[in-house]
Amino acid sequence: MNGSYRLGKFAEIDVYVHWTFLLLLAWVGGSAVWGGATLAAAIANIVLVICVFACVLAHEYGHALAARFYGIPTHDITLLPIGGVARLREIPERPREELVVAIAGPAVNVVIAGALAIVLAVLGSPLIPAAILEGAGGFVPFLQSLMVINVMLVAFNLIPAFPMDGGRMLRAALAMKLNRIRATDIAASVGQVLAFGLGFLGLFGNPFLILIAVFVFFGARAEAQHVRSTTLVRDLPVRAAMIAHMQTTQGDDHLLHLRDLLLDGSQQDFPVLDEHGQVIGLIYRSDIVSGLQRGMLHACVHTMMRPAEDVAAAPSDSLRSAMVRLQESDVPALLVINDGRLVGLLTRENIAELLIFRETDPEFVPPVTFQRDYVTH
Repeated sequence: MNGSYRLGKFAEIDVYVHWTFLLLLAWVGGSAVWGGATLAAAIANIVLVICVFACVLAHEYGHALAARFYGIPTHDITLLPIGGVARLREIPERPREELVVAIAGPAVNVVIAGALAIVLAVLGSPLIPAAILEGAGGFVPFLQSLMVINVMLVAFNLIPAFPMDGGRMLRAALAMKLNRIRATDIAASVGQVLAFGLGFLGLFGNPFLILIAVFVFFGARAEAQHVRSTTLVRDLPVRAAMIAHMQTTQGDDHLLHLRDLLLDGSQQDFPVLDEHGQVIGLIYRSDIVSGLQRGMLHACVHTMMRPAEDVAAAPSDSLRSAMVRLQESDVPALLVINDGRLVGLLTRENIAELLIFRETDPEFVPPVTFQRDYVTH
């Protein structure tokens, strides 16, 4: 994620923190001082926030390690001011596995809250602090605040709405009786109804609830769309959505030539060939436009292209995996190469069109043959 800095690798998972987290720490400490608190109390509040995010990190590791148990690796974990994000390679599709992975995160916070409650009981202290953060200046209030915050994290994550863990738990439970798309649609609808309820309550003086409502509403819709698209292509290879007829360019061509190709047709991204006709890269419309805007009219294409090995897929690869690559790499197209030969171009637009056709006919698979029928210029 842009603007994130690596903290290290723990349990073979890279951990990052976004730079805006520092703004959160500055706000917590600064607001305490401006409110009349002592410097020691402000520092205690900052330490409390750091400990809270350590609990959030443990929560994300709960998800990651549970997913690893089922053979699903985690790319990385990033800490943000609004929480943490564990980027699993994929969400388990088997309902029981998804349920376990979803529960694992809140379960970690339950364990932490339980351990803190035991410590407070041994100390003979009440479990509830006078005020969270404001009372964090002493050891006991610190433990009380940390325990209550962990309980709040559990309660928040159990809300049955995407993208919270509760939404995934609800979907997993429904998927034990229904197909995954139908289960997701129901869970997403429940989440959107809850979002409207939270937004309505927020109108009576709590704008934070309105922000949560917006977050939940769009998170539910995005999850429903993602599951529908990935499920519709789960059995298809890349060749089912690729373009087999395309224009290409030479590595020694100038950007000025590609400007003409962009204006001449609907193709936006161009495979790059060497003098022997072998594919060596792919140049995107964004790279072409950026170069032209900088006055690089006569720059050679090979100086602006993405190397083929970085943006290539095989025709037999899973289309769903290729869709994930497009999203994670934030690129509009991939080269399709078979035995070192260019056979197609996989674009977001073609995938979107295929999804439309599969919606109306789930058995639809476009016929594709590997032919050297691309056009060179």
